[in-house]
Amino acid sequence: MVILDAPYASAPLLDYLETSAQPVLANDFSRQLVAEGRTLHLADDAEAARRLEAGERVYTNSENALAWILERVDNPVLTDAIRLFKDKAAMREKLAALNPGLFYATVSREELDAVNVADLPLPVVLKPSVGFCSMGVYVIGEPDDWAEATSDIARREEGWHARYPDSVVGGETYIIEGFIAGTEYALDCYFDEEGAPHILNILRHDFADAEDTSDRMYLTDAAIVSAMEPRFAAWLAQVNEVVGARSIPVHVEVRVDGDAIAPIEFNPLRFAGLGGTDVAYFGVGLRTYEAFLENEKVDLAALYAARPDSVYSMSLLNPAPEADLAAPFNSEALLARCSHVLSYHDFDPETVGFYGFLFLETGADEAGAAERDWLLRSDLLEFVG
Repeated sequence: MVILDAPYASAPLLDYLETSAQPVLANDFSRQLVAEGRTLHLADDAEAARRLEAGERVYTNSENALAWILERVDNPVLTDAIRLFKDKAAMREKLAALNPGLFYATVSREELDAVNVADLPLPVVLKPSVGFCSMGVYVIGEPDDWAEATSDIARREEGWHARYPDSVVGGETYIIEGFIAGTEYALDCYFDEEGAPHILNILRHDFADAEDTSDRMYLTDAAIVSAMEPRFAAWLAQVNEVVGARSIPVHVEVRVDGDAIAPIEFNPLRFAGLGGTDVAYFGVGLRTYEAFLENEKVDLAALYAARPDSVYSMSLLNPAPEADLAAPFNSEALLARCSHVLSYHDFDPETVGFYGFLFLETGADEAGAAERDWLLRSDLLEFVG
């Protein structure tokens, strides 16, 4: 069972749904896709709820779908897992024993301006308890950073909530947590009916500097998968001994520092958002959602080992803070700067908050690293206007 919703469903996902005959919830978004020529096998609310209450696996492209499930489906195994995974504060409490000593606190939106920064063990990270795509995430390294962050929240929060429902980006509660050092990774995985983890994407999340919280550069290759898959599989098994999730896909973000793996967030019922999970399809031909829905066995290391000289990346093209979102974005000029574009999809920045999603193949050599570094650090203003 699949639930599609705004703002975007990728072409590989829709192609799979057309050929597989997977049932898709009939809602405004899926009906519009049918009206535009897509052949989807629609199921009404009653049938979709019946399927999910019977324990059928479910995947969604958008966290906008979470509210529909929580309101209409009587399946506590599924709905309790959604609520727990989506609540960063609750997950911190659940997994506290796995990361002893990690500072975290929760504050209401109204309390943000009254926080005494001198009482915080800087550096810390401030973010919504319920969030998406780095919206509302700030690294607080110095006391003055707090005032800048709260001012930015006040300026931007109306736009966040206009684009996404409260089940995706909440505004009532914020988390303050100790800054987790190390390398950040994003995992697309699922827990099967017995609770065992299965990993379908391992993406290293690179940043331009310590203050960068964007989703500009995720990459994967044979070396990353070979080195990290066994560690992450063992860690996810530990996590699920505490959580007890069953038959659910999750996009997980973590930081690795030496022998320690610390969770950042768990995003239920989906993989990398806005079609980002398709980096596996464009790179090695793996449809992650197909593997989950059809319970396919995937040898991830073997898929990437067959392409040892390639690095596959996905880049969510965020505007510079000073960019005029109403100004045209010259994506053709951007793509001309790239050596091997696997796929590109334009977004309306005023609606989605990003220019587009770019998938690249680059070499595992110095030239490839230089290309990725340029994309990571560019403010993209040369392509605006």
